[in-house]
Order: sequence, then C-alpha cells, then structure tokens
Amino acid sequence: MDLRASALLIGSAAALLGACTLEPHYQRPASPVPVLPEGAQGGTAAAEFGWHDFFPDSQLQRLIGVALANNRDLRVAALNVQSAQALYRIHRAQLLPTVDASAFEEVQEFPNGVLGTPAGAGSGGSGSLPSGTGGTTLRFYDAGIGFTSYELDFFGRIRSLNHAALQQYFSSDATRKSAQLALVAEVATAYLAVLADQTLLEITRETLRNQSDSYALTQRMFDAGTTTELALRQAESTVDSARANLAQYARQLAQDRDALQLLLGAPIPEDIDFSAGLDRGSVVAELKEGIPSDVLVRRPDVLAAEHLLMAANAQIGAARAAFFPAISLTGSLGSASPQLSGLFKSGSRAWAFEPQISVPIFAGGANLANLQAAKIARAAAVAQYEKAIQTAFREVADGLAARGALDEQLAAQQALVTASSAAYRLADMRYRGGVDSYLSALDAQRALYGAQQQLQGVRLMRLQNLVTLYKALGGGMSENSAERPTAQPLT
Repeated sequence: MDLRASALLIGSAAALLGACTLEPHYQRPASPVPVLPEGAQGGTAAAEFGWHDFFPDSQLQRLIGVALANNRDLRVAALNVQSAQALYRIHRAQLLPTVDASAFEEVQEFPNGVLGTPAGAGSGGSGSLPSGTGGTTLRFYDAGIGFTSYELDFFGRIRSLNHAALQQYFSSDATRKSAQLALVAEVATAYLAVLADQTLLEITRETLRNQSDSYALTQRMFDAGTTTELALRQAESTVDSARANLAQYARQLAQDRDALQLLLGAPIPEDIDFSAGLDRGSVVAELKEGIPSDVLVRRPDVLAAEHLLMAANAQIGAARAAFFPAISLTGSLGSASPQLSGLFKSGSRAWAFEPQISVPIFAGGANLANLQAAKIARAAAVAQYEKAIQTAFREVADGLAARGALDEQLAAQQALVTASSAAYRLADMRYRGGVDSYLSALDAQRALYGAQQQLQGVRLMRLQNLVTLYKALGGGMSENSAERPTAQPLT
C-alpha cells in the first residue's frame, strides 16, 4: 500500500471516528421559577416587535441609530464577538492537518577519521567534498510538503474543545445583543427624561408668570391699602420659590441632556427638538400583546448563559477524552538529493510517515482532577443560567405589576390636576374680586403646581416602565442586529 492509499485510509477513519465525542447529552435545566403572572401567556414575543415599531417617534429613532453607531460600550461588545469568533476559528483549524512546504540545505563537516576515511584520502562518496582543514564536508538538499503531529480525534477531544469554543462565540454574540438592547432602552429612557424636564420647565415658567402677575396685583393692592403686608410677602415668597424651581429644572435638563449625549457617543444633532416635551405625540407604543410562555429563555442574556452552559458541557467531553490514547501522525513527501542540481530529477523522491500513539498511564491524578473541575464548572454554569432565568422572571413580573398600577395612578393624577386647576381658577377670581384673602388663592396655586409636577412624574414613570418591560421581554433587536452566527461544528 503506497503513501496516498495509507493517507486516504487514515483520513477516512479519522472522519468516521472523529464524529463521536464523549460529551454528556445536553438537556436544558428545568425552569427555577413558576409560570408568568396571570394574563401574561400567549401573544407575540417582544423579540419579534422591532424597536422601529415600538418607538414610533422619528427623533428617538434617529437618536437610537446614532447610539448604535457610536456608543463605545457597544463597540467593545462587538469587538469581543470578533475575538471569540477568531478563537473559535483557531480551535476549528485543529480538526484539520496543517500542511507546510519546506526546503532546506544541510551542510556538515567531519574529520576524515570519523567517517572512516583515512587522512589524505579523496571525497569518498557522493555529496562529499574535501575540506581545507583535512576533513570531509557533506551536503544534503531536501524539498517537499508534509504535516507534523496531526492528532487523530478518535475520542473527540479536539471536537469537544471546538464545540466549547463555538458555544462561547454564540454566548458573546448573545451578550452583544443584550448590550445592544440595553443601549436602546437606555437611550429611550434618557430621551423621555429630557422631554419630562422640558415639560416641567415649561410648567414652572407658566407658574412663575402667574405668580408674578399675582405679586404685581398684590403690590398694587398693598400700595392702595386694601391688603396686608403679610399677603404681599406671601406672594413674594411664591415668586422666589418658582424662580428656584426654574433654576433646578434648568440644571436637571442640562444634566439629562449630557447623559443622553454620553449614551449616543456623539453630540446630539442640532435639529433635535425637545421643546414640546412629553406632549410631542406618541413616543412609546403600547404593549397590548400577551407574553409567550417561553419568553424568559429567549432573552439575549439568558441565551448567553445557556451557551456558556453548553460550552461547559463540551469541556467535560474533552476532559474525558484525556483518559484515552492519543494518536498523532507526521508525514512528508518530496525530493532529496546530495546535489542541488539533482533535487528534482528522476529517482529523487523521498517520503516519511511517522505514526505515534500516547497512552496515559500515570499523571499524578491530573486527568481525574481536570474532569472533576470540568463537572464543577458545568454545575456553576447551571447555577448562573438559573439565576439569569430568575432575574428575567422578576424583571418581567415587576414590569407587568407596575404597568397596571401606573395606569390607575395616571388616571387619578390627571383627575387631580383637572380639579386643582378649577379650584385655582375660582380662588384667583375670588381674590381678585376682593371676596377672599390671598391665602386661599396661594394654597390653590401651590396645590395645582404640585399636582402638575406629580402628573409629569407619573407620565414619565409610565413611559419608562413600558421601555423597561420591553427590554425585560428581550425585544427589539430583530430588524437591527445581525442574525445568529451560522457557524456549526464540523461533522
């Protein structure tokens, strides 16, 4: 049997036996949490509801696009995916032999006595040349291709390591998607905060104008002797309080704009208009669909934890394979000649084939300890996966519970603002008509201003709760991120 037939036979055996591994059969751990809250089953997964649909505001869509292109944390996550992909390719390359081409010249000089040639004799053989020091110089030329120490993966050690690297690659990509989803939610939350600041700033400005008018009226009445200095000072204190609130909201608006700009990783576009505040129209869509029962295991962070669990499971297969013999091959085919001019002539073909088998006999317990460490790592990965499921359950359950409560709170707060507005209007009319003192109008004005502030706070919380729930459901990346990596293990 010639060299090519032997190589073909060995390659076929490697392909058949290498398809097997000693990895334990993977089975997804049982869910460590109960079913989702009542009314949360069925419907469309948030992951199938792209963020362009969930955030219909054109300005917010543009800001999210800027953040996805420039945010530095997301850029690091993408680079981590590329690094994991490169490591997977390194492991995958070990499944195939590394073939190199080489050529070399070997020159050696020996004393004549060493080679069995008497001193002063001729060259004595092909490729031998007399040396000026009385010895013999030997030259040898070789050129060919070959592979060195290629391990036949009979027991799946390399294949298990390759599978582990693949799952780590998938985990890093899922982590990138989780970071991308978190970034979208953070940009939306920051954008809503800026809009709320703008709304509160406008409400405070309007309140300051009304209080300044009341103070001017009280000043005229005091000058005319129809009111007391107490009423004048009370009106003055409300103006000063409104000015302080105006400065506070202006500072808060500037800080929230800076926070938004940090998330974007670039300056906020100059044509972005925040002036309408929360009244600019539909910013966040309503999540009226139900929640599929498998929503928790479809979140990117949960998928990342599961891929790490699968990688740890594959490492057990590699640790088990270390107990079995390892077979490696070294071979080469080329041409050899004692003279450079005869290197590629007829009759100069040379080949070498060196199979090697290594059987573990005694390793001081290292292989057993390595297997135990791999099993412990898998147990830790199971715990991390279960924790990810529990975290996802809490976030979804909290979001669902808050959604219903905030809807009721918003309706009650809106009714309070309506009633407070009517009460202030009547109290101000009675004060201007001289029926009541300024104290009644002042109390009504403070109540209205407080109710308006609380209303904007509840509106902001409700919108941010929708964003948080959308993130907790793992949605929004289907139309803006790359598909799941398609790399598969060699079979």
